Amino acid sequence: MKIAAIQMVSGTRLDDNLAAAGRLLAEAAAQGCELAVLPEYFCLLGRADTDKLALRERAGEGRIQVFLAEQARALGLWVIGGTLPLAAGDAEHVRNTSLAFSPRGECVARYDKIHLFRFDNGRERYDEARVIEPGLTPVAFDLTDRAGSRWRIGMSVCYDLRFPELYRDLHADVLLVPSAFTHVTGEAHWEPLLRARAIENLAYVVAPAQGGLHENGRRTWGHSLVIDPWVVALAERAAEGEGLAVATLDAERLARVRQQLPALEHRVL
Repeated sequence: MKIAAIQMVSGTRLDDNLAAAGRLLAEAAAQGCELAVLPEYFCLLGRADTDKLALRERAGEGRIQVFLAEQARALGLWVIGGTLPLAAGDAEHVRNTSLAFSPRGECVARYDKIHLFRFDNGRERYDEARVIEPGLTPVAFDLTDRAGSRWRIGMSVCYDLRFPELYRDLHADVLLVPSAFTHVTGEAHWEPLLRARAIENLAYVVAPAQGGLHENGRRTWGHSLVIDPWVVALAERAAEGEGLAVATLDAERLARVRQQLPALEHRVL
């Protein structure tokens, strides 16, 4: 199954971000991809955390969700909408939600980011809990590719990457990690964490990222990656700038690696 991890440098205007996402999704389809994954906050990286509140949508309705459904249907792609803001339990918060759309334009899975990022090194300060309400439930869904191979797709978002117990619970063949890692944390931890999750779960990891200097002054790490179950980097984007990391996932290789090293069967705890 050919897939694309899409790297973006999203800004403060929804229209511009959707136009960029549409252009990159079309490029993925033109290259023969079956699955395309957008990064976290693909639709907006605002000037303030509270800018998300103005774009929040109810599940199943809203401009961003319509855009994702129409793109999936028009391009014949499985599309993962990195994250978008959906309504939460009160007016001061949103859910940071990743949605999966089938090539028919149907939303087949919803994952609300469970682990919320907080960081303060004296120069940069982030606290997602000020505006985001955490999810509670791990989510995976099944996908059958054009060749007839069946894949278990595990969903996660960015900071989730630091919590390996979430990925164990997914029992997935492919782990999705749409992200907007800061430059500081990404430089130190992005690739080691991605490789660790691939090793632990003997799974493919598809990690599209925000990458570059954004209008709001934030700098993200980029380096979108696709890693195989033996931790071979199949595709990688440069540190900054939009584009695609395109790779082919091989169901037979996945099965062979898991047969040769049956670590998942050896779990005791």
